[in-house]
Amino acid sequence: MRAEPVGDGTVDIRVVGSEREFELAKAVRHEVFVVEQGIAPELEYDELDAGSTHLLALDPTGAPVGTARLISGEPAMELTGVAGRVLLGRLAVSARARGTGLGSALVGAVERAGIELGATECELHAQVQALGFYQRLGYTAEGPVYDDAGIPHRTMVKAF
Repeated sequence: MRAEPVGDGTVDIRVVGSEREFELAKAVRHEVFVVEQGIAPELEYDELDAGSTHLLALDPTGAPVGTARLISGEPAMELTGVAGRVLLGRLAVSARARGTGLGSALVGAVERAGIELGATECELHAQVQALGFYQRLGYTAEGPVYDDAGIPHRTMVKAF
């Protein structure tokens, strides 16, 4: 995709194009969701991974520091019930890269990819602790709080 200025350096955000890059993205997810948040691996990795677009952020040394998943097309329609809507998920930023703007850069990259696919909206399922982050990026909360993997979540949507 492109290099993004993040914090004190430049991060390379790219669409995952190989099994090696996908393994790097999964390593970030494992660090954030399985190790830090205690989510069971069988809940973190699912059948949607295979047909999704994954983004990977690499720091200037080539180390993975962030990732996100974009679900589009028929799978997104089945999950959201809304035509023209993509689904952003599995946004994860390594602890050492938090507070640098990388999360916002990854969301922006997912949104641009969704727009390129013809989407008019993006949906995500935010952990309640992250609602403010997504609201600052233009997302609006919809519906009640619900449990996902033992963590309170809320659906959020942004029109493009």
